[in-house]
Amino acid sequence: MKDYYQVLEVDKSASLEEIKRAYRKLAHKYHPDKKGGNEKKFKEINEAYQVLGNKEKRAQYDRFGRVFEGGREGGFDQGFRTEDFWGGPGKGFGFDFGSFDLEDLIDDFFSFTQESRKKDLRQGQDMEIGIKIELEDVLTDIKKKINIFKKIICLRCKGLGGEPGSSVKECFSCRGVGWVPQMKKTFLGTITRDIICPECNGEGRIPEKPCNVCRGEGRINGEELIELEIPKGVDSGQVLKFTGKGDAGRRGGKSGNLYVRIFVQPHSLFQRKGDDLYLTLLIPFSQLILGGKIEIPFLGRRKGVLEIPAGASLKKIFKISQEGIPHFSDHGKGNLYIQLEMKIPKNLTKKQKELLEKLKEEGM
Repeated sequence: MKDYYQVLEVDKSASLEEIKRAYRKLAHKYHPDKKGGNEKKFKEINEAYQVLGNKEKRAQYDRFGRVFEGGREGGFDQGFRTEDFWGGPGKGFGFDFGSFDLEDLIDDFFSFTQESRKKDLRQGQDMEIGIKIELEDVLTDIKKKINIFKKIICLRCKGLGGEPGSSVKECFSCRGVGWVPQMKKTFLGTITRDIICPECNGEGRIPEKPCNVCRGEGRINGEELIELEIPKGVDSGQVLKFTGKGDAGRRGGKSGNLYVRIFVQPHSLFQRKGDDLYLTLLIPFSQLILGGKIEIPFLGRRKGVLEIPAGASLKKIFKISQEGIPHFSDHGKGNLYIQLEMKIPKNLTKKQKELLEKLKEEGM
């Protein structure tokens, strides 16, 4: 007796969804119409799924090690017969189509689905690049010019794909439709579906005399200078979309999009957390004790003033509102947080040592 759980390569505690996923994977792998398929293995997989994919049958199988249906065991163990496979006259296919992913299996036979018909097959590919910017750059909207290598419009044919002055004719294979029927034999019988015309690549028309430069593509590999507008407040790892800045389309098709991933470089003074900035400020011992006003840096090479109270604790964090990073999606800015740290000199002058000795005598 076969172990259906071993056949589907799942544990006995597997959920129905896990069993379904395992069945789909194995059915695709061993289907006899596929290269490397195995008809015997495929039948075993289906047999196991018809039992384990059904709540009542699975309960019988777990309890008795078999399934009882009309005095005989379910599945294909008693020999493969037409009525077993089709369920008898007028009963239709013997499989449980409520859980059998027929559409997924059919789609695997073909390279394209009906959704492909909705796409413009001439459209250029999307691209993704990464650029580095400084932390100061995120304070305002900036424009950055970069050179990228991509498919650009052929200047000779102006992207049309034909030699200047030549005409465009209807594709002989698809009669201008862009799709041709393809028939394929499956275990369900012969299935006919439309696929992209290999002659015109789905365009329906072909240049009578292809361009000598781009060979009828309407585009060539080249370099293009692009100006990117990067909005303020952008964060590291964020991806910006630039419509129509990707690869040029084929024979006048729409260009793809360019996706730019931003990498904000670390700053020598400030640490960014979201839209807030953090700064560690070194101050002398005397100023920490006596207090007073000190000059502090702001991002963007501006200066400000921070007033430190006498005897300030090193644990205290000072907050300066609206001196952080501008919000990306709305108005306003983050805050600047300042952590004090005492500056301890390494090389003291003679006079400094004398003063410290006096302070020591005074109990400080």
